[in-house]
Amino acid sequence: MTEIKELSQFLALDVRLDVKALALQQTLGLTGTTDGRHLLINTPCIVKNLCQLLNDGQNSVAKDASLALINLSADEDVIPALLAEATNIVEHMLKIISNPEHNLADPACMVLSNLTRTKLGSEKVFQSMEGNLDKYIDIFCQEKYNKKGARLHYLASVLSNLSQLPAARSYILDPSRSCLQRLVSFTDYKDSICRRGAVLGLIKNCCFDTDHHEFLLSEAVDLLPKLLIPLAGPEEFDEEDNDKLPIDLQYLGEEKTREPDPDIRKMLLEALTQLCATKFGREYLRSKNTYVILRELHKWEKNENVLVVLEHLVNILIRFEHEIGHDNLKEIEVPDEITEKFNALEPALEKELIS
Repeated sequence: MTEIKELSQFLALDVRLDVKALALQQTLGLTGTTDGRHLLINTPCIVKNLCQLLNDGQNSVAKDASLALINLSADEDVIPALLAEATNIVEHMLKIISNPEHNLADPACMVLSNLTRTKLGSEKVFQSMEGNLDKYIDIFCQEKYNKKGARLHYLASVLSNLSQLPAARSYILDPSRSCLQRLVSFTDYKDSICRRGAVLGLIKNCCFDTDHHEFLLSEAVDLLPKLLIPLAGPEEFDEEDNDKLPIDLQYLGEEKTREPDPDIRKMLLEALTQLCATKFGREYLRSKNTYVILRELHKWEKNENVLVVLEHLVNILIRFEHEIGHDNLKEIEVPDEITEKFNALEPALEKELIS
């Protein structure tokens, strides 16, 4: 422990470059093991010093400091200590992301993505944004915001993780803010599976809030075609079926391909299934001929996990409302024995929601 304290003294902006670089290499090595991470996190000033080195004039030093912070934040056991007030790690990362001239904005996004995988981390980051989530959504939606070439794809993961919080979802779903309207354009984003998948994770989380289904399916957001287009292929439909589809899904052309990633296809179907929790959502999806897109997807789909979700969704849509018998499926009283089974699955479901 004494050696680690001595090491921390050399992680400072005013230390000679060769000494500082050597100290950083040793620190980076320690972040590669569980014991090493715990040694570092229990040493005062280590995290604070690493954050300061992100602004070092020597790029190699700043980069190594960012890698050390990414490794530390990837360890969930270390996150509570990382979030201690004295480190100011969240504030440092947000400041870097907001700076269009900083060349470490992508690593800063990765650190926040790691931190927000936990509820504690999400709460801290949302609080540190000081009610100005709009600002970071604006940054995210400007693909060339960062002048040093950072793409900020991992900012999508931060936003997705934040959407596990009811307060963050309420903010995103506020019709007066237009947050969701800007984000849904990335559901078919080709250049980054990270950006595309994380935005869909956020949308799926928002679909859990049944009170907002009418808003989500309104012209203001127009969510349904955004979820269906990635699932649609090049198939042609007869005039009657085609006319019932949302305008964006009519005549997609023979070059149209489906979302290649099975996990994302599954997420798209899960979001549609959540929209079917309300009678309004079910009837809207039926009126827009969602079934024919799903029917063709079923002929094409080979992944068993995707097929399970797809068949469940189709089963809901093809049933009559008098057979379903409930306006809101989430308000149904579930027998105790079924509740116990769901509770046993809850940890896995929660992990999926915030990853």
